[in-house]
Amino acid sequence: MGDLLVWPFWLSLAIFVITYVGILSERIHRTIIALSGAVLMIAVGSWFSFYEVHQVVEAIDFNTISLLLGMMIVVGIFKETGFFQYLAIKAAKLARGKPWLLLVYLGLVTSLVSMVLDNVTTIIIMVPVTFSVADILGIPVLPFLMSEVLLSNIGGVATLIGDPPNILIGSAAGFSFTDFLIHLAPIVVVAWIIAQLFLLFIFRSILTHKPENVDRLMAMDEQKAIVDPLTTGRMLKVLGVTILLYLIHDRIGLDPGLVALIGACLGLLWVRPKLDRILSEIRWDVLLFFISLFVIVGGLEAGGLLNLAGNGIISLTRYGMLLTAIVVLWVGALASGVVSNVPFTIAMLPILKGLASQGVPVAPLWWALALGVGFGGNLTPIGAAANVLVVSIAQDTEEPLTFKRWLKSGSIVGFATCVVGSIVLILVIS
Repeated sequence: MGDLLVWPFWLSLAIFVITYVGILSERIHRTIIALSGAVLMIAVGSWFSFYEVHQVVEAIDFNTISLLLGMMIVVGIFKETGFFQYLAIKAAKLARGKPWLLLVYLGLVTSLVSMVLDNVTTIIIMVPVTFSVADILGIPVLPFLMSEVLLSNIGGVATLIGDPPNILIGSAAGFSFTDFLIHLAPIVVVAWIIAQLFLLFIFRSILTHKPENVDRLMAMDEQKAIVDPLTTGRMLKVLGVTILLYLIHDRIGLDPGLVALIGACLGLLWVRPKLDRILSEIRWDVLLFFISLFVIVGGLEAGGLLNLAGNGIISLTRYGMLLTAIVVLWVGALASGVVSNVPFTIAMLPILKGLASQGVPVAPLWWALALGVGFGGNLTPIGAAANVLVVSIAQDTEEPLTFKRWLKSGSIVGFATCVVGSIVLILVIS
């Protein structure tokens, strides 16, 4: 049977692979698969005495879970007010019905919203208004759906709370909200402009058509979209206080997860919504999915697999930090296109933390990872959760969003923005 010491390595690897294949197959809900994999990892780890209960608890990043939970509560209170629909209608009216300008403005609103809300919530908020505006103008909705999901993924890279991988990276690396704004927001601005230019070119034949019923669009009253002005005002103040705390959290000694919970509590105490409705808005499946992945990756670390991967990266650093950062970016991008960016990010966290503990200057690698998984999530329809949602929504339209159609737009944008990230790394590191 061989040396018993190798069994933890192979068993943890097997559980990891089986779990990820199950997630990718999409035949069973990914959270059910992840939870089953986590339970199996704990059971096998206990049986072979390489993954004990205290290690399982230590593997879970409660700062990330707290941040997600807090922001979900804030969004749950906020989304029923109609404020974000107000922004979308306002953007459509500013475009005066011109399809190409509408694409730019709706993309800008989506990107800005995605900097403070998760991408899935952003898409849920934007899509109904987009369908309504496209229907009024008599123009195809597909270019706008593609633009919004791609730009929400890009915009989310700019902040600590804009994208789940950033939340994970910020917690693991100890980066603050300000760190993300300083290091990634300028890159996101350039990538956003490049992405918009590509989208305008790709969909140019559709965006040059003269729309119908422009007068009907201009007659829409965006103020009516705000169904609860009092709650809107209060939650804007709560969101402002929360973002302010994010900007200074490292100076006052608060973890980002605690800041999110503070914002959630402020909203709950001030607005006092029906608790059962707020609880129903929380994506419990997402939280359980994250916890399960943390447990599985913790088993990989206990089994010795991540040490092997870490040694590989250490060997790569001998050829220079620039090459290592470029490899991390592109491996992260390509892997995100295959296994989705969240699972891959969680797998990379202990590897880079292990390198840091050995004295390797890993800060450039953290930023390379954030750029790779953030921009690379646009390479395929399964690269990010928001992508999967939009593909599902588009199935009910006259133009279903097929894998082939995604390759003609999303993959091009994803590749172009990864090139932008690579150029920035070359300029900064070299």
